[in-house]
Amino acid sequence: MSPRNPGVTNQVNDQDSIIDVCPLPEVLALIGGKWSAQVLVELGDGPRRFSQLERAITGISRRMLTVTLRDLERNGLITRTVYPDSPPRVEYATTDLVEEIRAPLEALTAWAKVAAPAITAARDHFDNRELSSTTPLPNI
Repeated sequence: MSPRNPGVTNQVNDQDSIIDVCPLPEVLALIGGKWSAQVLVELGDGPRRFSQLERAITGISRRMLTVTLRDLERNGLITRTVYPDSPPRVEYATTDLVEEIRAPLEALTAWAKVAAPAITAARDHFDNRELSSTTPLPNI
């Protein structure tokens, strides 16, 4: 058993307290997910229907889009509006909370598009270096 640190007296045990103490990891997990940022950026151009989002976000499955939209709605980043048309029409839109982070999200998206080739080249270089320096283990 490891010794306890006597300097740590008030350890955080519940999730709500963790968010109060340091919200950054929680917020980054929310908007930094594989699909969340893309949905938020897409909704930055205005309200969208589910099928519009599905077509605009390459590679997302219907299930992942549904899960992502529900999570963003649960956390107050988007709204879901059902219109009583026939058939019913549903639109998703960002809330005012997202307006505060729209510029950084769009800047990050633009940077990702520009930096993608350099990141891929760096990965290839690293992977090739690792493969060339690997020597087989001797048979014992």
